[in-house]
Amino acid sequence: MNIQRKYSLPNCTLLLEGLSDVTRAAHFQEMRPELSILVNAECYLSGYNQPLTGGREFFESLVRAVSGYAQEFLSSVPNPQAHNQESELVEFQKVDSNRHRLIIHSEGAPEGFEHSNNSKRPPIEIDLNTVQLFDLVEAVDQFFADTQTLPELSLELQPVTRHYGGASQALIRQAVPAAVGVSTLAVAAIAFNLIPPPQIRPPQPKADQQTSSTTKSITPPASAAATPIVAATPTPTPTASAKPAVKDLEALLNTVSEITDPSQLRALNRQVYNQIHPAWTNRSGLQQDLIYRLGVAADGAIVGYKAVNKEANLGVGQTPLPNLLYNSANRAPISNEPIAQFRVVFTTQSVLEVSPWRGYASTPDVVGAKITDSNIVKGLNQKLYSTVRQTWSGTPTFTRDLKYRVAVNKDGVIADYEPLNQVAFDYFRETPLPKMFNAIYGSNVAAPNDKEPLAHFQVIFKPNGKLEVTPWEGYQ
Repeated sequence: MNIQRKYSLPNCTLLLEGLSDVTRAAHFQEMRPELSILVNAECYLSGYNQPLTGGREFFESLVRAVSGYAQEFLSSVPNPQAHNQESELVEFQKVDSNRHRLIIHSEGAPEGFEHSNNSKRPPIEIDLNTVQLFDLVEAVDQFFADTQTLPELSLELQPVTRHYGGASQALIRQAVPAAVGVSTLAVAAIAFNLIPPPQIRPPQPKADQQTSSTTKSITPPASAAATPIVAATPTPTPTASAKPAVKDLEALLNTVSEITDPSQLRALNRQVYNQIHPAWTNRSGLQQDLIYRLGVAADGAIVGYKAVNKEANLGVGQTPLPNLLYNSANRAPISNEPIAQFRVVFTTQSVLEVSPWRGYASTPDVVGAKITDSNIVKGLNQKLYSTVRQTWSGTPTFTRDLKYRVAVNKDGVIADYEPLNQVAFDYFRETPLPKMFNAIYGSNVAAPNDKEPLAHFQVIFKPNGKLEVTPWEGYQ
């Protein structure tokens, strides 16, 4: 039986195809059989139409090169394992701080990739940015965490000797940078050549703040490197001033189920944006985009975050994330609740981007009961148009259409609204929608009214002053 394994990240997907060795299988009727014989490996990278493909030798070389280069990148200590072109099919070369060249030495190359002219058998050369690199590392992490795929393949890393660069004591004292998972944690430890690892004295808690012996304060000084993986966990005796404590976000995700329903993800996506957007007050000074992976409970509480790129690890103090992590004094403890994952980007253009970590498996729908009677919807459409038209005044400064989903109850009272494009986020104050919503609920970020059936419409504010209101047909 042909078996496939897929490890997906936003910018990288590893697809492994193979067979199960029935002579070794303990249970022939396993729900998820073991892939023990690799037939084909494919690596899909964002920005490239064709995947990198090969067999067992290619995949093992890719894993070794990725791990070796991650070790080098995290520690700033040169690692020959990442550049062994004499015995490896795959190697990496650093181009600059945000470009990393992946080189595949092979007989042929698929179309769409750049070829070097310095070899009789031209290698494939692909330039990855740091985000793509860490997504590739994360995909390798997912593979190593999967005990049902090539279980005999282990990550064999050797400590980098001082001969290859000699990391300074200052570097060793730095926190391990971002995007560390199953294999990259081992990579980072070996990169620093710490056997056994140093004993780091945690900061002493204040007298009025108790923490468990396995946790430490998550609030870093603005100048300090952030903890790579942060999640909230209740303190033994929470008080009004209690702070969340650190716990491995990966460990949390391994113990609870994941929210994957597209409609629920869409609703949570808005809640995450509405929490972070107003709290991100200082948006200047970013030299690189800061990218994070967030864990979010079903009620929208941010229960953990993990820096995805190095800049995010160092710059977490420039974001509101440490202050938005849920406080166990104000909320029931996280136990076995399902968790949704989101990708949050603080861009150098001062734009906040929030999206589901794995994307939407299908087109999301609006959560809650809906008014579907065509005559009622038609009447509410006209009423909403009149209300918005009468309250929308002034000369627009935007140059593109502002698109929103607006929901009203059976009386035509606004119950919810949602920007549908980035310009609608940026210029929402030029519309009457936030004032209408705030007048009813007392807050522009209040939870939408979902206690009764609602009629949904798409409302478009045009730069020329025209207004369009049409019945909702779903997300595009």
